[in-house]
Amino acid sequence: MSASSLLEATGVAKNYGAVAALKNASLSVLPGEVHALMGANGAGKSTLVKILTGAIRHDRGTILVRGKAHLVRSPADARRAGLVSVYQEPSLIPDLDVLANLRLTQTPVEPFRNWVRELGVPDLDMRDNARDVPLAIQRVLDLARALAIEPDVLLLDEMTAALPANLAERVLDVVKRQSRTGRSVIFISHRFVEISALCDRATVLRDGETVGVVDIGPGVEERIVELMLGAKIEKARAAQRQATEASAHGEAGTRIAVRNLRVGTKLQDVSFDLKNGEVAGVVALEGQGQDELFAALAGSTKPSGGTIEVDGRQVRFSHPVDAVRAGIAYVPGDRSEALAMQQSVRENIALPFSAAFRNWGPIRMKQERATVQSAIERLQIDTRAQREVQRLSGGNQQKVTIARWIAADARTILCFDPTRGIDVGTKQEIYRLLRQLAAQGKSVLFYTSELEEIQLACDRAIVIFGGKVVDILPVEIADEPALTRAAYGLSRDAKADVGILAETASSEGARP
Repeated sequence: MSASSLLEATGVAKNYGAVAALKNASLSVLPGEVHALMGANGAGKSTLVKILTGAIRHDRGTILVRGKAHLVRSPADARRAGLVSVYQEPSLIPDLDVLANLRLTQTPVEPFRNWVRELGVPDLDMRDNARDVPLAIQRVLDLARALAIEPDVLLLDEMTAALPANLAERVLDVVKRQSRTGRSVIFISHRFVEISALCDRATVLRDGETVGVVDIGPGVEERIVELMLGAKIEKARAAQRQATEASAHGEAGTRIAVRNLRVGTKLQDVSFDLKNGEVAGVVALEGQGQDELFAALAGSTKPSGGTIEVDGRQVRFSHPVDAVRAGIAYVPGDRSEALAMQQSVRENIALPFSAAFRNWGPIRMKQERATVQSAIERLQIDTRAQREVQRLSGGNQQKVTIARWIAADARTILCFDPTRGIDVGTKQEIYRLLRQLAAQGKSVLFYTSELEEIQLACDRAIVIFGGKVVDILPVEIADEPALTRAAYGLSRDAKADVGILAETASSEGARP
């Protein structure tokens, strides 16, 4: 170990029965360093973070903090040692309000409030139940709670994955400030642009083992991908080539027509068509109405105005079951919302359609198993731990949520940030799958918080700002600059915006 290392883990291993989550993981973090921890889903990143912060115990290996062996038995032990994590999924207790959640972890309230404001949430009501707080804001609250404890090492597991661009920027600024004060950050992200902008070095895991440590610099992305994927890299590249080949939907008929849709105060007036054989992307900053749009189409929220037509017939959904009966399936970004975590892969995939295999009696298991197995093979789901879905990696869990609706033969799939927290290889598989579904005539509405995904998977981009559709861009011109401008309510023509802003400033300056 280097004498200057703040945290060092060597030979760490963790098994769950026959499944090896970690085989031989090592990590060394220097004071004031932002250190990336990278690897494909299932490589062991989250397991290592949970071991370092006491959420789970390792079977073998040593952990040194400031050069001394440290046995972390619980998150409280980790906090006392200066190690605090923000995990991939929100850790707030849903049925407690924000203040009660702070008391559970003995978090000082005023520093927490200050960090919440610093992270871009100025109007938080501490009496709100955690379940009523949007997912992105829950992530911000988790981070503010960790920062309020003033850790020496902050571990961020896919912190920006569920955040819109404006909140993600705040997080990245805070990470930079932490490193400037001599504190260290272990940063897990699948966004190379964030790794390049923030990190000093990266440790790469593959199949539960550390396979390399690299300095961050120009051109390092290709080296990291090679380390992450190993022999799988050629397969991933082929998948990427397939994903970028957009299938033309031509003059295909309209699957869903949305007209002047309103939901509460967030979604004000949204109209668009979703064609058969189309992947339409939805782009929006946090809180612009995208959540309400998907909730209305999925049947979990009743619109306050406007209409939804499916195959030319107006529909009114009172319950998600009504949407499913209309052939519309919803894949949420938060996998825990969709999956029965303690049930098997087969049971989770079969859940929506098992009744179809009944004939006034028991389920016809042979037919069910054949349908489930076909979906598993199509999505290449790793089923080594299939007794319980909670033991699968995040990427494989998300594949299960999509496989469920492929097996049920849904005609329209609503995907809400489905690649959040998923490794680069699995992302490419999902892009390819969406294109294959479109080629079969199915329709996909795909919200993503990562703007580059629009040109990798979609035919068009529907941009929502202030609860309204402000632009619909063909994929050929839907690059990140164009989408960013539209998402902030700006026109495609930058000169026009400058003129408008100058005119506004002039008129304001002329007021008495």
